[in-house]
Amino acid sequence: MKPARIAIFASGSGSNAQKIVEYFSTVQEVFTPLLITDNKNAKVLDRMKKYDLKSYYIPLSKINSPEYILPLLQEQFRTTHIALAGYLKLIPAFLIHAYPNKIINIHPALLPQYGGKGMYGKHVHTAVKKNMEKQSGISIHYVNENFDEGAIIYQKTTPLLPTDSVDDIEQKVQELEHKYYPSTLHEVVMR
Repeated sequence: MKPARIAIFASGSGSNAQKIVEYFSTVQEVFTPLLITDNKNAKVLDRMKKYDLKSYYIPLSKINSPEYILPLLQEQFRTTHIALAGYLKLIPAFLIHAYPNKIINIHPALLPQYGGKGMYGKHVHTAVKKNMEKQSGISIHYVNENFDEGAIIYQKTTPLLPTDSVDDIEQKVQELEHKYYPSTLHEVVMR
C-alpha cells in the first residue's frame, strides 16, 4: 500500500495544521508534504517554517482553477487526501469530485448547529455563549459543495459552565481539536 499524502489547507494561525504535521511526523505510512493558504499574511506560513513541508500562498483564483491546482496536488505532490485546518473558503466542486470522501474538515461546534457560511472561530463560540448552551465540541466531517454539510465522521463534546466566557469556550474546543483531529485523520486516510 502506498503511503497517504495529506495536503493541508489553512487560512489563519495554523494551530491545527501544526498539530497535524507534528502528529504525522512520527507515522511512517502518512506524509504531510504540502500546506496551502489563500491568505498571504496567514500566521500559519511562519508556523510551518520549522517543518519539512512546502508551504505556499496561492491566490484564491488559482486554488479555484482546475488547470492550476489539480496538477499541483495530483502530479507534483501526489496528494491522496486534503485536510482543512481553519480554511475559510468554499471548496470548489471540481476538487470535491477529484477527491471524493478524501477532503476532511474540522468545525468548532456540534454540527448541524452553528455551521454554514460565516460560522467559524469566535463567531461560533459567541453564538454558543449567546444561546447559553450547556455543551459545545467539535465535528470532523467530509467536505461537500456546501459549508459544514458533509457527512460527520466524528464528534466530541465538552461541558460548558454558565460562567464560561467566549474565550473559555474557544479554549475548551481548541483542546478537543488538537487532541482528536490528527488521530481521526489518521483513521480516515488508512481506510
